[in-house]
Amino acid sequence: MQTRMSMRHPLSSLAGRATQLVLFVGDMGILLAQATGFVLRGRLELRETVLQMALIGAQAVPMVVITTGFTGAVLALYSAKLMLQFGVGSLAGGAVALAMARELGPVVTGVVVAARSASAIAAEIGSMKVTEQVDALRALAVPPVQYLVVPRLIASVTMLPVLGMLAFVMGVFGGFAVAVPIGVSSTSYLLGIRELVDTYDVFAGLLKTVVFGAIIALVGCRAGLRTEGGAVGVGQATTSSVVVAVLLIYVSNFVLAYLLFGGR
Repeated sequence: MQTRMSMRHPLSSLAGRATQLVLFVGDMGILLAQATGFVLRGRLELRETVLQMALIGAQAVPMVVITTGFTGAVLALYSAKLMLQFGVGSLAGGAVALAMARELGPVVTGVVVAARSASAIAAEIGSMKVTEQVDALRALAVPPVQYLVVPRLIASVTMLPVLGMLAFVMGVFGGFAVAVPIGVSSTSYLLGIRELVDTYDVFAGLLKTVVFGAIIALVGCRAGLRTEGGAVGVGQATTSSVVVAVLLIYVSNFVLAYLLFGGR
């Protein structure tokens, strides 16, 4: 009897996790479909959207600048020394720029914004949920998705590519600031960028940030709208939103990298 119960417990736990995964995917799909419907019908909260663009985008600029600048600097610190040893120091700039354009720029930007904004979105909407402000919106015939989800989704999808472009520039500049003192000439650094990086690399990396922006907004909004249990529930929703958003960014990054750069 005990053996049967011990076998059932892992199976029931696995079934429960599978059910949670299906519910999560369903919630995300429904939120995206509803938000897209409101956008296509032109039902936008312009003032709230601009406010969220400032919160998600403008206020994240210092963090993105610092993290990506030092990321490019560290990348150049290792790659420039190694390339100089093999006599190909002229490729250091291209290596740094290519890595920042394809991977490090979009991913670091997505993780930074997820840590900052996914938690803020979940906390704000979760607080509204537990204090019944979301129910008040429904009572006033204002769809919560239109008022809460759409502005954050548009702001996140719009501002992430801007931050991603800034991350690329700062990463290249950080690499330049380190590679040149090591021994790479400034001219060869810039020529290496022109040699190895093309427009497709930059725009494909920015396409990644659009997907990451949608993930951040949808995960944060979903966590907030499903918050229960008062202040404790708000804290749990905030924590889970960051963990899930970062995890999905890394998973989707692999899929996008395979689709966009698999043959290049």
